[in-house]
Amino acid sequence: MAATHSLDRRIAGIAALDQPLRRELYRLLGATDGWTTRDEAAAALDIPRSVAAFHLDKLAEAGVVEVRFARTSGRSGPGAGRPSKLYRPAGGEVAASVPDRHYDLAGSLLATAIVESTRTGTPVEDCLRAAAQAAGRTIGAEAGAEGVVDVLAQHGYEPEDAGEGEIALANCPFHRLAEEHRTLVCGMNLEFLDGLLDGMDRDEQLAARLDPAPGYCCVRISAPG
Repeated sequence: MAATHSLDRRIAGIAALDQPLRRELYRLLGATDGWTTRDEAAAALDIPRSVAAFHLDKLAEAGVVEVRFARTSGRSGPGAGRPSKLYRPAGGEVAASVPDRHYDLAGSLLATAIVESTRTGTPVEDCLRAAAQAAGRTIGAEAGAEGVVDVLAQHGYEPEDAGEGEIALANCPFHRLAEEHRTLVCGMNLEFLDGLLDGMDRDEQLAARLDPAPGYCCVRISAPG
């Protein structure tokens, strides 16, 4: 499943940094504009080139850094020498949580709501519901031929067959926020999932509703009665 693969890869990225020299190399790459060669990394940390190469490649294998090959001599053609292996940090953040959480999405929705509320004078809660609906609808529309369960899994909900056409969600991607601000966050979650289902526009005509239960997300999905 794509969600499991994504989480596994993020965990592998963090595990790759559980070594002091690799963390130093990662910090070095992050503080450098553009790409860094093995020789430059070795010189900056005063370590053998072979050691720098080994640990840089381990970071690359874990997806923490990107790699490309290019000549750094400024020359081209015969006699220009072999291309050097260059490194830079990968574009995404190195983060993982178990169970899967999506506080970045919640933060984006809350920020959008605050900006809109400040601009229009509309209550933040109303702006948050609208932002969550719109975000869910966009994600649903971009899902293409993917099934509802697959899309829910990709966004951290851990969907389960609850029988009688219902889908229970074994994980809340916004758990810590929901614990602190239950009414606000559960309302946002409901609107997001309602928008997602609407954006997918599937024949199942599934609907989201608030149905809190111990150990589950506050939202449950089912065919309208």
